[in-house]
Amino acid sequence: MRKFGLIGKNISYSFSQNYFTNKFTSEEIIDASYQNFDLSNIEAATDILENTEIKGLNVTIPYKEAIIPYLDKLDKKAKKIGAVNTIKRSKKGKLVGYNTDYYGFKKSLKPLLKPNHKNALILGTGGASKAVAFTLDELDIAYKFVSRTSKNLDHLTYSDLNESIINNHQIIINCTPLGTFPNITEAPNIPYESLTEFHILYDLIYNPEETTFLKHGRDKNATTINGLPMLKLQAEKAWRIWNKNELRGL
Repeated sequence: MRKFGLIGKNISYSFSQNYFTNKFTSEEIIDASYQNFDLSNIEAATDILENTEIKGLNVTIPYKEAIIPYLDKLDKKAKKIGAVNTIKRSKKGKLVGYNTDYYGFKKSLKPLLKPNHKNALILGTGGASKAVAFTLDELDIAYKFVSRTSKNLDHLTYSDLNESIINNHQIIINCTPLGTFPNITEAPNIPYESLTEFHILYDLIYNPEETTFLKHGRDKNATTINGLPMLKLQAEKAWRIWNKNELRGL
């Protein structure tokens, strides 16, 4: 039996376990199982990573960056992004880190893009935001990070946001956990009144299906999308990685 699972914190709600369990049932994959590893700290990942029965792992908040020192090698894109959400154990037992978030985000965003979508705001600076930034670079979309405190010239604070900035950045991506169930009334503090029908609001959250952030966008006739399409795409990409031929030399 091949074992797979998810490393994260407070992940009882997680999409991944249900998704893969249902996938294994519907596709009659009888040699695989998937479970959650809910860890209070990253150090607790050691025992899981040393369990050779586990052939692949997903990684979620808040460990997408913290997991990297525990791995033997990073895929080129994961190294550039600086965050890992998929781990594969090679036939030689090496732990290889990948990032499939960028793939899921890119594939789900591209169909929504129009010529006016030249600039984006990325709300949050965690591991998921790094994959989003990498994707926007590939799509030649300029972006600014928004966080509670300014870190450098690429970062704005929420207090910096005004009508002009919102008008000039017609893609807004929420990479924060604000609005996740059960705290569904929360939302990033941006000037929603400045949104227009030309904006795209993308929320990486998928529970609830429509966050308060997305509802504000819908109220202004903006295009809205939650994190579920991205999650499904990145999960299938992870499954292909776990089942593909070995990287040379590992």
